[in-house]
Amino acid sequence: MNCTQNEKLNQFTPHTLIVGVDIAKFKHVARAQDDRRKILGKALTFTNTKEGFDVFFAWLEEMQHKHEKADVLVGMEPLYIIYKPS
Repeated sequence: MNCTQNEKLNQFTPHTLIVGVDIAKFKHVARAQDDRRKILGKALTFTNTKEGFDVFFAWLEEMQHKHEKADVLVGMEPLYIIYKPS
C-alpha cells in the first residue's frame, strides 16, 4: 500500500477497530483499541496454527460487533532475521 502519512492517519476513524498483533514463533498476542487509543477488552493469546488463527478471526468479529465498528485494521510487527556467518 503506497500512502502518504496523512492518508495513513485518515484510515483511523471512530468506526475503525484497530488491532495490533505481537507475533512470536508459537503464540501470538492481539490487542484491540479504538481510534483514540482506548483499549477495548482483554488481549487475546492464540497459537501459530490454523486453529489458533480461527480463534483470532472469531475474536476479531466478536470485538467488531461488540464495539460497533464497521472497519477493522490489523497490524503485525515484522520479523527480521539477520544471519551473519562467522
